[in-house]
Amino acid sequence: MKRILSVSIGSSTRDHRVETKILDEDFIIERRGTDGDINKAIKMIREFDGKVDAFGMGGIDLYIHGGNKRYIIKDAVQLKEAAKISPIVDGSGLKNTLERKAIRYIYDNGVLDMKGKKVLVVSAMDRFGMAEALVEIGAKVVCGDLIFALGIPKKINSIQTLHRIAKVIAPIACRLPFEVLYPTGKKQENKNEKFHSFYYEADIIAGDFLYINKYMPDSLQGKSIITNTVTARDIEKLGQTGISTLITTTPEYQGRSFGTNVMEAIIVAIAGKGHTELTPVQYEDYLNELGFAPRIVRFEERKQYI
Repeated sequence: MKRILSVSIGSSTRDHRVETKILDEDFIIERRGTDGDINKAIKMIREFDGKVDAFGMGGIDLYIHGGNKRYIIKDAVQLKEAAKISPIVDGSGLKNTLERKAIRYIYDNGVLDMKGKKVLVVSAMDRFGMAEALVEIGAKVVCGDLIFALGIPKKINSIQTLHRIAKVIAPIACRLPFEVLYPTGKKQENKNEKFHSFYYEADIIAGDFLYINKYMPDSLQGKSIITNTVTARDIEKLGQTGISTLITTTPEYQGRSFGTNVMEAIIVAIAGKGHTELTPVQYEDYLNELGFAPRIVRFEERKQYI
């Protein structure tokens, strides 16, 4: 039996554990939050190092991307270095593969009409594969990186502009305490009403769920959301906003869609390559073998499709 442990600096209220079978092999997949305490996360990683087949680094990214350059987030390095035996991944490998693949799947199968639609990607430097795939299919993408990460109410209307801004801002932002850039711990449960207008202008809201949720208005009648990690409770709350469709780029496991860090940890555990990073082609091959497909919830029907 293989064991995957996602150690997250997010809220412990979102913890989940499942036992499932993947490619005829038994897996225990678990997510544990430390309520914003990085030192507690480091301690947990050290405690389970060598006892799990792979770690997911949850609630924080090791890298953000701007163009062909990736920028290392200072606070994440100590989490990465805490694992000496078991491999640890932050989901970046799948953000560049799985999420591109998910957008193509949604478009090619007519799941959601995205061409020409206004899509707010709350943090395109975090979901770079998703943002680029949306542009490729003809969506009108607005990048919300300045808005939601730095609190600057200014839209970025092209990926090229985002890359230029990233060259100046990203090296500085990555040195800031991570809690300044992203909701961690109990802050994930606090709502902020500052940026509702950007949601109202969009047809589709896409990207990291915790960013989306923190600033989300109570009413999003008829809009669609493309995101990643949601719990059963999240889905009920989203239904109350009046959205028509929820799509998660990762599949459901017993009521919860885990983050890309968990899915990447599963692949690394199957590959059995220790700390070796897989190439995009290798990730693509494993994704095809695993048959991961987006999870689709139609709220008007209250049916789920995988």
